[in-house]
Amino acid sequence: MNALFDTNVILDLLLDREPFNAPATWLISQAEAGAINGSLCATTLTNIFYIASKALNRQQAATAVANIMSIFEVAPVTRAVIEDALTTPIQDFEDAVLYQSAIHYGCQLIVTRNTKDFTHNRIPVMTPDEFIALLHST
Repeated sequence: MNALFDTNVILDLLLDREPFNAPATWLISQAEAGAINGSLCATTLTNIFYIASKALNRQQAATAVANIMSIFEVAPVTRAVIEDALTTPIQDFEDAVLYQSAIHYGCQLIVTRNTKDFTHNRIPVMTPDEFIALLHST
């Protein structure tokens, strides 16, 4: 199963954000172990670097991005992704780009704590806890 992880889930781990860090840590460890195929939208990496460099420092942010890239595949943001994001009913453009990147890359679902902004979905969008429950049920 190829799941695209939203920025907030990765930052929950990197910035140790309670109470969200435990499910994020578990899911990312599953991706690292190869139990699930994890992907990130290319824009997620730039967002992670920017936010982590403000919370930590530039070198720590670069190390964090390199570590994350060793675990996750990167779903590209192409012209087609942007064009489709412009016409999607998702109101938040950043979320629309992430959603279309997942679709174009062939992901089966999106994992985010921000499920309310994803509407009219062709693939499931679930919270980390919902994804963990799904994994335990199969």
